[in-house]
Amino acid sequence: MSNIPDFHGPHVEPPLPGHVNLSWYDPLPRAPRIRVILHTCECRETTYELCAAAGQAFVRRTDRAEQTVRETEWTLTSTARRVFDQILHGEAR
Repeated sequence: MSNIPDFHGPHVEPPLPGHVNLSWYDPLPRAPRIRVILHTCECRETTYELCAAAGQAFVRRTDRAEQTVRETEWTLTSTARRVFDQILHGEAR
């Protein structure tokens, strides 16, 4: 019997001084299906997902303590990927 691999996502680094403050919006039903490309570790209270749908991408933030789901603006995939990387490295929140 084979072992099931661990799908542990990366941890988000603490925000750096002078980090970029992102605008977060309530999610809207813009596409029938959304694909999660990358996600952070589920062990944290707040998780982030890089999502794609309808030829665009965005970052979704889920805060389990406040029971909220918010997302960045929908944009080019390369731009959303850069924002996700900035979040991971503490350069944006």
